[in-house]
Amino acid sequence: MTDGFKKTLATQTGPDEATITTLRLSMLPGIGPLTLTALIDTFGTPDAVLSASESDLASVPGVGPKMIHTIRTASDHVDTESIIQWCRDHDCDLLRRGSAGYPKPLDDLHDAPPILFSRGTITAADELAVAIVGTRHGTAYGTRQADRIAYGLAKAGVTIISGLARGIDAAAHEGALSAGGRTIAVLGGGLGQMYPAEHAGLADAVAADGAVISEYAPHAKPRGGMFPQRNRLIAALSLATLVIEAPDRSGALITARQAGELGRDVLALPGPVTSRASRGTNQLIREGATLVQTVDDVLESLGPMARSVKTDDGHEVRNPSELKLNDLERTVLESIDSSSTPIDRVIVDTGLPAHQVMATISVLEIRRLIHRQSGQYVARI
Repeated sequence: MTDGFKKTLATQTGPDEATITTLRLSMLPGIGPLTLTALIDTFGTPDAVLSASESDLASVPGVGPKMIHTIRTASDHVDTESIIQWCRDHDCDLLRRGSAGYPKPLDDLHDAPPILFSRGTITAADELAVAIVGTRHGTAYGTRQADRIAYGLAKAGVTIISGLARGIDAAAHEGALSAGGRTIAVLGGGLGQMYPAEHAGLADAVAADGAVISEYAPHAKPRGGMFPQRNRLIAALSLATLVIEAPDRSGALITARQAGELGRDVLALPGPVTSRASRGTNQLIREGATLVQTVDDVLESLGPMARSVKTDDGHEVRNPSELKLNDLERTVLESIDSSSTPIDRVIVDTGLPAHQVMATISVLEIRRLIHRQSGQYVARI
C-alpha cells in the first residue's frame, strides 16, 4: 500500500474519537495553551475535562465561571464536523499529541498543543532541524545570507524551520526548497487564512517538500498575540535557532529567548554595526549567542543529540556534524560503538588499510564525534 493511498484512506475514514474530543476541547474560545495544559494535566484526558463537574473545573487555577460554562457547553461552541470536513477538502491532517505523526520535539514544551493541523508530512528525520528566523524587513544582505545558509543546511540534510513571514523567513524556506531539502512552516493563524496572502504559493511548495502546520483552527485569522505563541513551536521543533537580522524589538528575539529556555542552542549572524536590522543579532552575540558565518559553523555548534535520528538515506545520525562526513569517514564512524571499540576491530570491519583508518580516526576526534579511550580503543560520542 503506497503512502499516498494510506493517507487518502485515513482522510476518508476520519479521525478517531480521541482526536475528535481533543479537537473539541482545543478549539474552545478563550482557553489558551497554559490553561489547556493545566486542565489536561488535572483531569488526565480531554474527554475527562469535558465531562468534569463545575466544582472540579473551578479547582483548576485560572478557570472561572465563564470558562466553566464554555467547557460544559463545548458542543455549542465548536463545530468539529465542519473543521474535519475542511481538513478532508484541503488535504490537512489532524495530529493529536501522543499519536503517530505528532512531532516528538514538541513534548519538551510544557504547553504543547494537544492538536496540530498539518498540510504535508512530518518525518522522523525532521528532528534534525534548525530554525532560521529574522525581521520581516530584511535587507539584501540578510535575505541573501538566510537563503545561503538555509540552502547549505538543507543540502546537508537538515530540515529548515521558519514562520513563512516576509523577509528572512521566506528567504530561509526558499533556500531550503532550492536545495531540494525539507522545510517546515509554522503559521501564526489558521491554515485557511494564509498570512501574508502572497505566500500562498510558497506555502504549497513547503507542504510538498515538508509541512505547513498550525495549532489554530483553519479559519482563525492571525492576530498579534498569536505570533509570539507560534514562535515557541518554531523554537521547540529545532535543535537550534539561528537569528539573521533582528532590530531591537523583534519577534525573532522572542524565538531566540524561548529556544534558550528550552535548552536549545541560540545562534546569530553578525551584521554591520550601522544597520538597525542587525542590532538585535549583534546584541544576542554580546549576550552569549554563538556567532556563525557559515553552514559548518552551524553544524559544529549543535553537538550530540538526545537521541539518534535516521536520515532519509538510512544513516543513524547522533551529531549534526556527521552530515559533513565523506563516505570514508562515515564508514569508519559507523564501525565504532558507543562503548569501547578496539581499533583493530575497526580495521577488520571496514576492510580499510590501517594507516587510512588511523588517519580517519584522527579526523573524527578533531570533529568531536569520537574519543580515544586509550592507545588502541575508541568510542563514539
